[in-house]
Amino acid sequence: MELIQLGWNKTLEKSFKMYRTQGCEPARVFSEKKKTYSLYTADGEIDAAARGIMWHKNTDKHDRPAVGDWVALETGKEEGNKIIRAILPRKGVFSRKSTGSRKRLKTAAAEEQVIAANVDVALIVIGMDRDFNLRRIERYLALVQGSGASPVIILNKTDLCPDLGSRLKEVTAVVNDVPVIPMMARDNKQAETVYQFIGPGTTIAMLGSSGVGKSTIINQLLGYGRQEVKEISDRMGKGQHTTSRRELIILPGGGLIMDNPGMREVQPWTDEDTLTASFPDIEALAMKCQFTNCQHETEPHCAVKLAVETDALDRDRLENYRRMRGETQNLTQQRKESSWKK
Repeated sequence: MELIQLGWNKTLEKSFKMYRTQGCEPARVFSEKKKTYSLYTADGEIDAAARGIMWHKNTDKHDRPAVGDWVALETGKEEGNKIIRAILPRKGVFSRKSTGSRKRLKTAAAEEQVIAANVDVALIVIGMDRDFNLRRIERYLALVQGSGASPVIILNKTDLCPDLGSRLKEVTAVVNDVPVIPMMARDNKQAETVYQFIGPGTTIAMLGSSGVGKSTIINQLLGYGRQEVKEISDRMGKGQHTTSRRELIILPGGGLIMDNPGMREVQPWTDEDTLTASFPDIEALAMKCQFTNCQHETEPHCAVKLAVETDALDRDRLENYRRMRGETQNLTQQRKESSWKK
């Protein structure tokens, strides 16, 4: 297996140079199993454990290996004695605040959950049935924004949408220049349109709720039913979890694709500047407000509020922005408090 096919490049080689002189070999994490990891190497697939310090109680989860990571692998003399010594610098990292954190007190410590590492393209899959939600699309874009990866919106199950034209207009109005691909993933030819974003060594990550068709798209690209697929719950209108763990899969046509368990709760691990960049229309309007620190709530001569009143800006989009800004401000404060305690 050639490392270049797994995404290895000159930048990674430069970062790995010191470890190579110490007898380590490069490897890429493709699956996690409790405290052990499955890795792709030049010699094939192996399992390895992370060095003990990575599991110390004072070690942040962010500093532990995640699916997609490139690592320095230390191989012992004895068979099976393989240890992950270090994580190489990441790019294209998607992180969110840990699941369930909204239910905790505001004073609780912020916990970062790395969803994917070293991703080149993020496919945000949205179901055109009862899963369709513009506000969720905005959240996913905020998750990807600033990571260095390129987002692509996949609108799946178009056969279940009675007014596809109107939905497409709604989506394109909030995603700016992000590519939007409508499809029926069960149609092999339509699913293969995803290949335009995949090349040798390219890593694709699938993001979306349960039941939107992520596993179906992967199966079509692989050419066989590797990922389990379940039907949507008729009673709840929600998808059932078919992917229980993150996994990086090598595609037969080149490139890699990462399947992720469905997410119903998405709070991006971000800052206000990155969040603002996800809402460029609101930012442009804010530049016209009378006060530079306008919060677009009760201040006079607010261009953002005026845009809502004149239907130039969707009220729900503004409310989602306000909600996410509040979450981001709270997250920033929690991160500061967490750093003070260390």
